[in-house]
Amino acid sequence: MHLISRFGRGTFPAAVLLGLLMFFFLAPAGIRPVAARADEEDQAIQVLERASQAFTRVAKQAMPAVVFIKVEKTIEAPQRQGTPFGDQFDFFGDDFFRHFFGDPRSPRRQTPPRQQRQVGQGSGFIVSRDGYILTNNHVVRDADKITVRLHDGREFEAEHIGGDPQSEVAVIKIDSDDDLPVIAMGDSNILEIGEWVIAIGNPFGLSETLTVGVVSAKGRSGIGLADYEDFIQTDAAINPGNSGGPLLNINGEVIGINTAIFTRSGGYMGIGFAVPINMARAIKEQLVATGEVTRGHLGIMIQELTSELAESFGLKDPRGILIGDVVPDSPADKHGLKQGDILLKRDGREIKDVASFRNEVALTAPGTTIELTIFREGETLKKTIEMGTLDDTKVVTMEKEEAWQEKLGFKVQQLTDETAARFGYELGSGVLVEEVRPHGPAARAGIRPGNLIASINRQPVRTPEEFYQALEAGGNTVLLQVRDGRHSRFVAIRLN
Repeated sequence: MHLISRFGRGTFPAAVLLGLLMFFFLAPAGIRPVAARADEEDQAIQVLERASQAFTRVAKQAMPAVVFIKVEKTIEAPQRQGTPFGDQFDFFGDDFFRHFFGDPRSPRRQTPPRQQRQVGQGSGFIVSRDGYILTNNHVVRDADKITVRLHDGREFEAEHIGGDPQSEVAVIKIDSDDDLPVIAMGDSNILEIGEWVIAIGNPFGLSETLTVGVVSAKGRSGIGLADYEDFIQTDAAINPGNSGGPLLNINGEVIGINTAIFTRSGGYMGIGFAVPINMARAIKEQLVATGEVTRGHLGIMIQELTSELAESFGLKDPRGILIGDVVPDSPADKHGLKQGDILLKRDGREIKDVASFRNEVALTAPGTTIELTIFREGETLKKTIEMGTLDDTKVVTMEKEEAWQEKLGFKVQQLTDETAARFGYELGSGVLVEEVRPHGPAARAGIRPGNLIASINRQPVRTPEEFYQALEAGGNTVLLQVRDGRHSRFVAIRLN
């Protein structure tokens, strides 16, 4: 499948101009006096001039606070090839990113030798007069040295305050004796699809570049760029080097951090993604205060509520989200939430989807009390719950396990004394297949609940943790040693 920008690369403003001129010049032709047409032509030109002046005003207002970021790092060992997100997504710190992971578009990728110094680039923007700068985590992650160049040509060595890989937000800081220019922050929650947006950054090292587009979509998630995704999608032309730069509204307020593009060519194809500034602001405040991000935790596994599921649970309208499981001893468990509950509202506001609710919970400070309205067995109830603290390591591990379960089509559990005796296995000889998804890869390979997975790619596994670790270290094909009672066989599953 090939994605093609509607207006072609970098031609959006020209298309708008052409459309307006055609409307005013061609559509009414022959039905109005010459003088009337002349007046309307003048009005059309005035409209275009005002739009042009608005973009110029934003450029003059924002560009002094947009910075060029140069990062340096010493590579001590060959890096793996390709990006962890495949070929379709490309972070804008392009040179730096490819030095770490290799270029997936190159047929002859060479890993760098030991002790090679690598230099990359990106963008950022100043958000406080004392020098705090917002950018993307992948732009400055693991850098030995960060240099920031301002609009006026001054250069500073920046301090890495903190980064959050789960949201792709990072904060760096420079020290200056003078007050620094800043960009005002807007409100990404009130952003509407179709609004004008303006991207500023340093694509391909070309500093102070401005492009214009619209908000194409909001709340994009499930893309695979970060663990917490609520991206603004835009068709403003953004390219490698734009990463970390601001996405602005027509008032010159930043409403997002440009983060990634969908591409098959390595360059702009009309689809870009930006982290909403409201999310970035909350993360920035934590990074500045403590150098790390602490997220709220409920302890529930949630899923989208389909019409079929809503009907089966007795809910007339498919609204809210469904609790698929509750973690034992979690805040949700201690406050009475149950598997099969449908979450309708949080603090009186309707819950729309899994991604937005998950992000809201994560950005809620531990210890905060929230009120959940739930639907259970035909009744509407309210539960007051005090938020716990999320261990990001555990959540990332859990999400990786879910991703592997989806790829393989089955779920495993620890082999216990009871299940070992029941199925005739020795304790510690493998992990037990708990569930198998119908018509999935595992089901097609003949794997059934009660089977034992003794090894992954010829590596013995005794716990679910070892099972998933072995999968992470494997390639495109997974070799499973499967036992069924006293019989053993090998099964190869090719991953999509």
